[in-house]
Amino acid sequence: MRKLLVLALVGLAAQLVDGALGMAYGLTSSTLLLLVGVAPAAASASVHLAEIGTTLAAGVSHWRFGNVDWRVVTRIALPGAVGAFAGATFLSSISTESAAPWMAGILFTLGAYLLVRFSRPLRTDRRGGRLRGRFLGPLGLVAGFVDATGGGGWGPVATPALLVSGRMEPRKVIGSVDTSEFVVAGAASLGFLIGLGSEGFLLPMVAALLIGGLVAAPVAAWLVRVVPAQLLGAAIGGVIVLTNARTLMRSAELGGPARPAVYVLLALAWAAALTLAVRALLRTRREGAGVAAALAAGAPHPLPASAADVADPLPAPARLPAEPATVGAPDRR
Repeated sequence: MRKLLVLALVGLAAQLVDGALGMAYGLTSSTLLLLVGVAPAAASASVHLAEIGTTLAAGVSHWRFGNVDWRVVTRIALPGAVGAFAGATFLSSISTESAAPWMAGILFTLGAYLLVRFSRPLRTDRRGGRLRGRFLGPLGLVAGFVDATGGGGWGPVATPALLVSGRMEPRKVIGSVDTSEFVVAGAASLGFLIGLGSEGFLLPMVAALLIGGLVAAPVAAWLVRVVPAQLLGAAIGGVIVLTNARTLMRSAELGGPARPAVYVLLALAWAAALTLAVRALLRTRREGAGVAAALAAGAPHPLPASAADVADPLPAPARLPAEPATVGAPDRR
């Protein structure tokens, strides 16, 4: 019972992170399950089975709030399901000794990516046009494979790629990725069922993760308004990096004074990322306060330098004065 309560808290914490960032439920859950000694394939299988319930609830909520682009969902979910099924089959076919460093390496890489991504200002500008299937298909395939073999990764791979494209609103990116993850989680669970059998799913663990995630869902909606995603992303990235570094060093048989030195370097990198995240957050807030003050004073909305250059590309001395309206106009009196 004590272990199930701990797992329920793991699911709650993972859903809080996912609700605030739009990603990292699988990363957080799988990392903590590996930390307590669960086999990699069983951890990924149990997390994905629990995700069927959590992603269904998240998808319905996003749909009701109009955060879902169904065209993107259909074009990314089906290739993602294929990749997830293949990844689950691959992870089920290798030994636990081989799977542990593989899964830890994927989680370590994605955790480092979170550190880098949230240590700098997030891009908010948008470009015109629609996302094409030749971009969404390969993205879904890769994200699904990484998600199944790493125990998580659908959000960290798919969400940033769609945000960087600049062709979708951030809320629709998160809503579409979360909604399509329901199909990906189902395909991964089917792959694990074929590869591991029903005994590969630790059902009490699945129930605990699911209950914790469902309880945390409404709290996550409040948390995203209180805790800045910039800080939370950098904090969770550091936890994932440090936790999975332990498994990687153990697999590489790295011991002696080298192991503490690696931990010190990773801790310093984490502190630097948190510092950069705080600076980026403060800079963004100052810019937002300046815009709000300008609008309150009746000034026009300040354009960014790139937009101003596009609107008026000539430097000031090269601009010609406008001709008076009366020049060359016929006298109609």
